[in-house]
Amino acid sequence: MVLSSGSGSSGGGHRSGPNVGDTVASGLMRSRHAAAPGGKHRGAETPESFARGFAALGDLALNGVQVSARATDLATGRVLFSVDDHVSMPTASIGKVLLLIEVAARLKDAEFGMATMLERTNVDAVSDSGVWQHLQVARLGVADLAALVGSTSDNLATNVLIRAVGLHSVRARTEQLGLSRTALLDLVRDKRGPDDAPQLSVGSAKELTWLFTALARGEIVDAETSARVIGWLSLNTDLSLVASAFGLDPLAHRESDHGLLMVNKTGTTAGVRSEVGILRGPRAGATYAVSMAFDDALLMTRLAVLEGMRAVGADLLEYVH
Repeated sequence: MVLSSGSGSSGGGHRSGPNVGDTVASGLMRSRHAAAPGGKHRGAETPESFARGFAALGDLALNGVQVSARATDLATGRVLFSVDDHVSMPTASIGKVLLLIEVAARLKDAEFGMATMLERTNVDAVSDSGVWQHLQVARLGVADLAALVGSTSDNLATNVLIRAVGLHSVRARTEQLGLSRTALLDLVRDKRGPDDAPQLSVGSAKELTWLFTALARGEIVDAETSARVIGWLSLNTDLSLVASAFGLDPLAHRESDHGLLMVNKTGTTAGVRSEVGILRGPRAGATYAVSMAFDDALLMTRLAVLEGMRAVGADLLEYVH
């Protein structure tokens, strides 16, 4: 899979190494234009093609849903639309991207290679998303665990990797990247007590779009680290939120399909729906982040949130295709 920053870019292909092979992006293209975390706050300069999604998010906000969103052009960094993009929102599993960055950066260490075997323990046990909890094998390589996190947001694999690299190291890496409103706060827990972090992760749409743009350009730590992270994320099977509008196969979208390439990470928990991603099409590329927090007591509220996210996706598709 190749992610490009759009026309007018330069760069070359990159293979990340042996055991990852086909599970990572085969190349990254760097844009001549640097994207920065700053940008417009409201939709005053929203292109007409984004009016539908902007209106949908506005309706949700009027009905009590907390909304934060941002989309930027992948090549130029131009803000396409934004809604409270500076606000740090609960993002559920999206913080696992920060863990994958730390894991990928450490793979250069001979003592922490892709084939290093890690064993799950009772301390790591957690339910919900992921498949490792349902498998018989108790030990897996680091790269395999990262692939599980990228593909199914595997909670058990996440906890084992956090135990291996240390949550403090993930936090230090996050600070080094200049992120102040985005963080992985804790292990994955079935129940959160009064002494636990209230959320697994938080993030601002402004910082998340910057992060994914920088990953696509090979600028997070280095090109090799960025390519590994993009590769793991390209396995993601959750296209139920913004990406539901793209018409891609949830189980196989690592190659161009109708001229579309997409990498994303979602976060889902009670009262939270969040997604950050990159969509590249024949005409343009865009980086986007949408997070919503809402009262999940009524199914109709949740369905309205999902429809709003899909509306943003439809506008993104129109922009790139």
